Amino acid sequence: ALRRRVQIVFQNPYAALNPRRTVAGALAEPLAINTRLTPAERAERVAAMMARVGLRPEHAGRYPHMFSGGQRQRIAIARAMMLRPGIVVADEPTSALDVSIQAQILNLFVELQEASGTAYVFVSHNLAVVEHVADEVLVLYLGRVAEQGPRAEVLGRPLHPYTQALLAAAPVLRPAAGAAPPAPLAGELPSPLAPPAGCAFHTRCPRAAPRCRVERPELRTLDGRRVACHYAEAR
Repeated sequence: ALRRRVQIVFQNPYAALNPRRTVAGALAEPLAINTRLTPAERAERVAAMMARVGLRPEHAGRYPHMFSGGQRQRIAIARAMMLRPGIVVADEPTSALDVSIQAQILNLFVELQEASGTAYVFVSHNLAVVEHVADEVLVLYLGRVAEQGPRAEVLGRPLHPYTQALLAAAPVLRPAAGAAPPAPLAGELPSPLAPPAGCAFHTRCPRAAPRCRVERPELRTLDGRRVACHYAEAR
């Protein structure tokens, strides 16, 4: 039952598809395993989904190596949506694609969500991508939640120093005249297998205090979001 409700779109479209299966075979497989649809009904659902993701009918009998990266990711997205899941986990689904194709794939995600109501867990390091597709943003550092809340609050008025550093490091097309480049975070990223005691970010945080080294901050509600920082009010 969980497999039907939760699906995934992988980062690398070149490795995510079975090279021995045609597009129609890849899309029909989850229906054959998880439903009692007849072959004709499965073929009808496959054709409808191909049209929704921008694939032509003649693509049905072709194999993955015959497609570009963007087309392969469309196939992977279609496969994930075949069972009409409640949740789709999208793991960096545009990072392996050309910049010219990324916006098309993101728009496809948005269109499919508006049509189906499927929720996305969208994993990305690209804040422009997050801003385009997310309603709710959760920022992780070493596997711990640093900040969580509505997109406008977290990206527009970040309270956690790590969120602030991420936004400051994002490239700006037309920076303000005389604006200084953002200062890089000090130190190296600790191992996630052995995170620092206290606040995991304290070894790199410009506002770290002695308390941060020994006491792990709890997630607390502040200004319309949840934040794990002892001194978030002093942002």
